Amino acid sequence: MESIDILKIAAAVIALAIAIIGHEIMHGWVAFMYGDTTAKNAGRLSINPLIHVDLVGTIIVPATMYFLPMLLGGESGFLFGWAKPVPINTGTVVRNGGYNAAMQVDLAGIAYNFTLATIASIVLVTMSQPTTADSIVYIFAYMLVFQLLIINVVLGVFNLLPIPQFDGAHFLMHLALKYKVNSVAEFFYKNERYGIIIVLIILMTPIKDYVLLLPVQTILLLLT
Repeated sequence: MESIDILKIAAAVIALAIAIIGHEIMHGWVAFMYGDTTAKNAGRLSINPLIHVDLVGTIIVPATMYFLPMLLGGESGFLFGWAKPVPINTGTVVRNGGYNAAMQVDLAGIAYNFTLATIASIVLVTMSQPTTADSIVYIFAYMLVFQLLIINVVLGVFNLLPIPQFDGAHFLMHLALKYKVNSVAEFFYKNERYGIIIVLIILMTPIKDYVLLLPVQTILLLLT
């Protein structure tokens, strides 16, 4: 494996960690603003990556998505994953801020991802395309910023999808509860156990081209 490939993988892994760990911390932080100390008491507002690792979302899925296309003779795939969800006492959040507060908690991680992607796009504009004459440090920095842009847009878009157990579904649940459309909230709650299965189906089939890659490409065009 060439050194440039190692740099690319390292940049992608670090960018993914920044994206998914920050995403989860923001959920806990916004909940904390509404009086929920659950995540803080559990030590989950820490930036220590080890306490946020999820076997499936942080290791298996990213490795499969990235390396499987290479094993099949193609280019490397895109990195995608998630960290272990931070514990949140939604009852406390709703009691202190209503369902609007709960929806803010739901969208906090997505807002973080899109904000980070926007910052990365601005930084990227100020950087010139690296060449072989540039230092390894500069090449790595460029790759890292580029990966931060791509990965955060992917995560932001994915979490907007109304997949049970993920942010988009949680937002719709609390929106439905706010307006007393209990059947919608009950639907998402009852099907949370199927969330991971739905995720894998999307990622492993052409469905991802329409519900994930198309909106990602559209947003990237707007940011670059």
